[in-house]
Order: sequence, then C-alpha cells, then structure tokens
Amino acid sequence: MTSETDTANAEAGAALVPSPAPTEPPLSDAAKSRLAAIIQVARQLGVEIDPASLRVVPGSAGPSDADMLAWVREAGLSAEMRKVPWRFLIKNQMEPIILLLNDGSAAVLTGVRQEHNLVFLRDPRVGTGDLPTAVDELRMRQAWSGQILLVRPAQGQAPEDEPFDFHWIFNLLLLDRQLIRDIALASVGIAVLGTAPGLMIIMVIDKVLAQGNENTLYLVSVLFFIFWLLEAGLNYSNAILGAHLGARADTRVHLHIFNRVLALPLDYFERNPAGQTAHRLQQTWAVRMFITSTFTTMIVNFLTLCVILPILFYIAPILTWVILIASVATAVVVFSFLRPLRRIFGKVVVAEVEKSAVMVETIHGIRTVKSLALEPQQRDVWDAKVARASKLRLEGFRLQAWPQTLALPFQRFAERGALLVGALMAIQDPTSITVGQMVAILILGSRLAQPLVDLAKVMQDMEELRAAVVMISWVVDNPVEVTSRARGLTPTFVGALSFDHLSFSYPGSKTRAIDDICAEIPAGTMMGLVGRSGSGKSTIARLLQGLSRGYEGHLKLDGIDLREIQLSHLRRSMGVVLQDNFLFRGSIRDNIVASRPGFTFRDVIRAAEMSGAQEFIERLPKGYETIIEEGSANLSGGQRQRVAIARALITDPKLFILDEATSALDPESEALVNANLKKIAEGRTMVIVSHRLASLLDCNLTMVLERGRMLDLAPHDVLVERCAIYRMLWFQQNRHLRAPGEQPGPASLDPVLTH
Repeated sequence: MTSETDTANAEAGAALVPSPAPTEPPLSDAAKSRLAAIIQVARQLGVEIDPASLRVVPGSAGPSDADMLAWVREAGLSAEMRKVPWRFLIKNQMEPIILLLNDGSAAVLTGVRQEHNLVFLRDPRVGTGDLPTAVDELRMRQAWSGQILLVRPAQGQAPEDEPFDFHWIFNLLLLDRQLIRDIALASVGIAVLGTAPGLMIIMVIDKVLAQGNENTLYLVSVLFFIFWLLEAGLNYSNAILGAHLGARADTRVHLHIFNRVLALPLDYFERNPAGQTAHRLQQTWAVRMFITSTFTTMIVNFLTLCVILPILFYIAPILTWVILIASVATAVVVFSFLRPLRRIFGKVVVAEVEKSAVMVETIHGIRTVKSLALEPQQRDVWDAKVARASKLRLEGFRLQAWPQTLALPFQRFAERGALLVGALMAIQDPTSITVGQMVAILILGSRLAQPLVDLAKVMQDMEELRAAVVMISWVVDNPVEVTSRARGLTPTFVGALSFDHLSFSYPGSKTRAIDDICAEIPAGTMMGLVGRSGSGKSTIARLLQGLSRGYEGHLKLDGIDLREIQLSHLRRSMGVVLQDNFLFRGSIRDNIVASRPGFTFRDVIRAAEMSGAQEFIERLPKGYETIIEEGSANLSGGQRQRVAIARALITDPKLFILDEATSALDPESEALVNANLKKIAEGRTMVIVSHRLASLLDCNLTMVLERGRMLDLAPHDVLVERCAIYRMLWFQQNRHLRAPGEQPGPASLDPVLTH
C-alpha cells in the first residue's frame, strides 16, 4: 500500500504531463525526473510548486539549469547549483539535496551512512514509500559529475530584494571571488615586474658603467627582455580577467534590473513617464565601466603602492617623501571639488532624464504628433530640454577642469621634483645618493605618483557610479507588487466568484472606487459590468487580475481569497483582453503563444478559431507567420483584438476578462467579436466590462455600478424593468427601440437591492 505522500507524488508526476488541450511538447524522461525531484523536495519543505508555472524553451528536451533555479526561487525557496566532492554528500546533515546525474536525470539524497561510505538515493518518479538505493563512491562517480541542486527555505531578504546600492554591487563582485583573486595575483606580478627594472637600473649605472662589465650588461639586457614579456603577458591576462569579471557582473546587473522592472506594480508605470524610466535604467553602463575598468585599476594601483613604496623608502627616503607629499597634494585638490561636482552632475542627471522623457514620449505618440501637426511644439520643447542639459553639462565640464588644472603643478613636481631635490642632495653630499639611485627614483617615483593621481580620478569615477546607482535605484527600489515568490495557493480553478463586502480606494484618494459590494457569481457565468464613467467597472477588472491587492473585505475565486493565491498562478489561470492590446513585433503565431511558447501549432489554430481570428489570418500572404509591424500598423483594430483574444484563450483559462475590449472597434469588427462570445464562454466564467449594453445581451447576469456601489445584479430583461440607470443607459444607446413619446425613467428612481 502507498501512503498519502505517495499519492501526492504520483499526482505531481501526473501534473508534469500536459493535458490534451492545449498540448505542449512532451518532456523527456530525464526532464520529468528533475521536475519531480524539485516538486518532491519542495513539498518536504512545505511548499507546493505548480508544474504549469515552469517555462520551457520551445524545441528543447527540458528546462535548463537557469530555468529550474528561477522556477524554485519564484515559489519562495532558495536554490543554488553547486559542484561538490563526494565527501560533501557523506557529511550532509539530512539537508534536501538533488543530485543531477550525467544522463540529465535527477536523484534525491535521502540519507548517508558514513561508517560504510554509502549514500541512499531515491528516484523522484517513484513513491516515497519505496526503499531508497544504497550507492557507494565508485558507482556514484560513474553516474554523477558532482553537480547538485540545493533547495532550502528562503531566509531573510532575498538578494534580488535588497536595495540597489554600493553594498549590493560589492556583494555582486564577491560572487566571483576566484576571478578577483586571479586579478589580484596578476596585479602583484605586474607591480613586481614594474619595480624590478628600476632596481636593475641602479646596477647598470652604478656597477656596469662604473666597472665596464660587458657580460653583466648582457645579462641585465636579457632580464629586461624577459621582464617586459612577462609584464605584457600579465597585463593581457589582467585585462581578460577584468573583462570576464565585468561581463559576468554586467549580466547579473541587467538580469536583476529587468526582473525588478517586471515585478513593479502597474501603477508605477502609470505614474512615471516611460522615457524617465528608460533613461534611468540605461545608467547601467556606469556600473559596467566601473567593474570592467575602474575596479581592476584600483586593485593594480593599490598593490603597486604596496610593492613600490617600501622599496623607494629603502633606496631614498627623502626623495620618496617628496613624491608622496606632491601626490597627496594632488589628491587633496581633486577631493576638494568632489562635492560641487556632485551637485552639478546631479542637475545634469535630472536634465538628461527630462530630455529623454520628451524623446520617448514623442516616439510613442508620433501618430498624434503628425496627425495634429505638433512638430513645431515638440521641437520647441525638445530644444529647451537640450539647451538646459547642454548648459548644465558645460558647467560641469568647466568645474571638472579646475581640479585638473590646479593639480597639474603638483603632479609634475611629483614626477620631476625628485630630480631637483636629488641633485641638491648630490651637490651637498656626493655620498648621500648615487646617479643610479636618482634615475631609479625617477622611474619608480613616476610609477608611485601615477597610482596616487589615479586614485583621485577613481574618486570622480565613484561619483559617476554613485549618481548612476541613485538613478537606477529610483526605479528598481520601488516597492514591487506582491510577487509570486510569496508562498501562496496554487489551486485548480473552476471559476466561481464571490464579492464579500468588497471595498477599495486608490492610494491618495479620499473616496472609494469600490464601495461594499456583495455578490455571488456561479462558475460558468457570463457576467457583464456596466455603469457610467468612473463607476468602478475597470477597477473590479484590476482587482480580479491581482493588479491591486489592498482591498477591504474579500474577493474570492472558488472560495479562496485572491490575496492567498500565488500571483503568477492566478494570472496564468485567467485570460485578459483590454481595450488597447499591445502586440509584440513578431509573427502572429508568436504573439498568440506569447504566454506559452511551448504550445503547438494545433493549439494556435484552436485559439484562433475560437476568437474568430482564423478567418482573416488564413487570407494573409504568410498566414500565421505574417510579421506584425511596430504598433500593429498592418492590422486593423478588429484584427488586432481577435489576435489578442486568441492569445488570451491559448491557455484555456477558466476565468476570462474583457475590459472594454470592443469599445474601440468599428460596428462590423465588434459584431464579429460578439458573435464568438458564446462560443468563447463555454466552460468558463466571463467578466465583460463594457459601456455598450448591446454587447451584454447574452450575459447571464449584469452588474450595474454607480460611484463604486452595486445598484443591481440581474439579467438584461430584469434590469430594464427595475433598474432606472440601466434602463436610461439602454434607451440612450437604443433610441430606435423606444416607442413614440416614451421617456426613460429618471436615474433617481434606482431601487435599493434587497438580495
């Protein structure tokens, strides 16, 4: 007999197999093994992971390592890929570990026996009631390369949720400790090889020239050549290592920023111009430049100082102090200008953001600009923004030139002043310093002065980085919506809706957009939402999609409050069509399967037939492979809406929302969409937001809203009889149906619902 856990595991394994409609490409046995292992380990940690939430790249045999990591983390767990030795498994303290085997499958570590050097593994595709298999080190090495997946409960703040600041960037760099170590080792070699020629010069001048030893000169020449080659090789290696470090960090930064942008709530984008957001996020170039250039330069300069400074003090302490004092004076001059530079570049940043906002807004609204001949007005606004940004940037460059100018004498003295002081020392006491020492001090002193001067330049780079980090943080540090990483339920939906004293107010508003709505909508109901402008129709649609979760009372789907459901699972389980749907540049087929890229062409055709889009798609020259142009310019409004409906239907959702989906269509296109509504509504709950009551005649129930309150909930015929506002709206839109002399009832006669 199998236990309840075995049954649950069997159900999880079955969930990995796609349902007949829609269909997905079958996963390989190895991929199923990995997915089952993750689901099993997550269940041990008290988390249920929805198999449908895993995105598999079309044409692949299964999810990649990155896909699995993202999938686990999205469920609210910590996940980490590691390569570990055998002794790591033997010393394991019963922590859930998934072993990734050479054939692509997975096994779950269930126990160890250290005294016998054995581990116990279980195939995740079988029930947990089956006995695990004992495996020794030899057999393990034949099937396992050392790769494991650690799945743990999330502790504290996830790295992706930490504030974007210098601390975050520092922790990002620490992820590549081995690379930083290699860069440091190469930098030490560069510093040593850069110092050795200076010491050898002392030998050449004071020994070779003084004694005329030609053989020593040949030996020194060979050493010089070897050192030059080694230094060139180390410089090349250091540059390559820095490029690798920068590439990895740049990739992580961009992935983090894009994921944070996707997690921002919709109202952020409604409040902030797209141009400002885009310009702020473009400042990632400063982070990349700091990591690839400034950071490695800092390491080289610091280690150069550590190597050269003791040698210089050993050779000539007085001359070393001369170089140090001049170099420090240079740095002090530069540091004194950092605060004013910070202020002026802060103004430059704001001006550049405003300029970028005008550009992006003009591009997005180019049709309106051209149709209303607004080019002169937009040009004037653009000219003003460009002029202000250029003026501030010029002021910044002028201010930046001052520290460079004032520091130049100190920099030159650090490079050449030691020669004058050394000459004076030689005149006063010829035995105090030799010619070779003076030449070596000049060479090594320049190598000492340059890092000190560069440190001042690094401070300027740090200021640019600070400004870039602040700009990026303005976007990515905004509160994200309640993400799917939060633990939540992942039920299978039927489609029953319940409004239990539902109230909602938008942030900053003193009035309620939704005010104490109570209603029960059975599964499979086709429900309309009507009311005058501002009555709360679209607000209810937003709440159903989880775009706003700060409501009072309860909004339930199949008896479960929406706030208790995983947000990603909720949205994947419903279809939404808006008034103005955005279609991505690409083929019609790609747009229809946008939310499920692994679905087959048969699923695409099925969704297109249900939406009525197949009729016009098959008449296109390339059919489903027709490329949709920017802004969907090559599709009519009705065609665009039908493609959007097909995209929403591809997942066969049990809850389908149309938010003013036909209000912008011409009568013919609207009639085509409405003709398919009954076919679309079969087997699912539909919520149709519309101000055109004629499109709601087939609805089982229609909810009438006024200033956020529900006035009535009934079929069309009943509403015409007993709801004055509905009756007024109906006759306003259908005057041809009114008898001669008949007047619509006054809106003030709205009856109070008693149900």
